[in-house]
Amino acid sequence: QVQLVESGGGLVQAGGSLRLSCAASGRTFSTYAMGWFRQAPGKERDFVAGINWNGGNTDYADSVKGRFTISRDNAKNTVYLQMNVLKPEDTAVYYCAADPVLRSNYVVKNIGAYDYWGQGTQVTVSS
Repeated sequence: QVQLVESGGGLVQAGGSLRLSCAASGRTFSTYAMGWFRQAPGKERDFVAGINWNGGNTDYADSVKGRFTISRDNAKNTVYLQMNVLKPEDTAVYYCAADPVLRSNYVVKNIGAYDYWGQGTQVTVSS
């Protein structure tokens, strides 16, 4: 079992930056791939970024490539999402999630692969 708690959301002007954190409990965090997803009002929850268990492999949605960076610190049981050059269309609730396939080298974009979810943190980007 893994419990996930996101933090770091807030209100920022377009062009600004935020760093989201996702703190995990449980001894198995370091063996799981992790993902960030987001859901805007009235829209589906979409993949944003993912990282494999040891940080050696990452993947991003096309809409955030070059602006967002996912990273993890397994010693701190934490995964991060650094978001730069934010745009109003980045406004959403951001969720972190864990893919419980042990030590997978792959990053899966399919939301169905993720079994554990945080409660979400709101990011609002004003124009």
